[in-house]
Parts: sequence; C-alpha cells; structure tokens
Amino acid sequence: MRIVPNCISVSRMIFSLSMIFVKPLSLAFYAIYIICGLSDIMDGFIARKTGTSSKLGEKLDTMADMIMAGVLLVMFYPIINLKIEIIIWIILIGIIRLVSMIIVFKKYKTFAMLHSYSNKITGIVLYIFPIVIPHIHTTVIMYISCVVASISAIEELIIQLTSSELQVNIKSILSK
Repeated sequence: MRIVPNCISVSRMIFSLSMIFVKPLSLAFYAIYIICGLSDIMDGFIARKTGTSSKLGEKLDTMADMIMAGVLLVMFYPIINLKIEIIIWIILIGIIRLVSMIIVFKKYKTFAMLHSYSNKITGIVLYIFPIVIPHIHTTVIMYISCVVASISAIEELIIQLTSSELQVNIKSILSK
C-alpha cells in the first residue's frame, strides 16, 4: 500500500507526456487530462489517509506537476497566441519559482516546492485553463492565471527566504 501514491504520481508523469501525442482540446486530450487531474488529487489524498506520505512522494508529485505544466505550455503556446507582456510575465514567474528552488536547495540540500493554499489555488486555476479555453477569451484567462501564479510564487519565495526550516506542507505565509 505504501507505494500506491508514488505509482499514481509516476502514472501522472506518463499520462502527461502522452498528451504530446494527441490533438489539443480533442476528446482524447480531455480524457487524458482528466485522468491526470484526478491522479493529482488522489496521490496526496491516499498518502495522507493511509499514513504513507514520504519525501519521495512529495518530490514525485512536484515532478509530475512540473512535467504536466511543461507539456501543457508546449501544447498550448501555438494555440493561445500570447501577447509579449504575458510571455514576459510567465518568464518572471518562472524565475521567481527557480529562485525559490535554488534557495531551498542551498538551505536544505533538497528539492522541494510548497503545498500551500496559494499553490493549490494556482494549480486549480491552471487545471481549469484548458477546460475554459473554448468559452473565455484566452487573454482574460492568461491575466487571471498570471495574477494567481504571481501571488503564489512570491508567497513561496518569501516563505523560503524567511524560514529557518523547510515546511513543505505550510498552509500560507500567515501560518508561520
């Protein structure tokens, strides 16, 4: 039972990579996408409920999230026709996230991202993105996504800069 959550995370990596081979916004895409979303919910839920949470599981979950985000960025870049300011904004968010990861590595000699409320909200917003593309103008979706992602990236950076110990499951900057 201990390895089930990790297997789910690894399967999300495989399913995420398989999205590269299907047409974006097709039925096959949405089927795989929903499986990825459900697996993201299930791995952590099962690990917490069965008491099988682990450092490896946290890392696998983060890696699976990053792979899925990367695949989606590559898939949707040609479709959504990003304005230059959005591209710059996304790059800045990425830089803030990278700086946070470097700080974590320097301070704690490990790779980790926080499971804060703001990061979870960002994940939900980004997960909803492909679902609402046919219904809401992409520029509006991108501005909302970037605002939410900026807030969570800045919060994580502040937490990493000010913390004396790694608290991967910290809820927010206010819960210190």
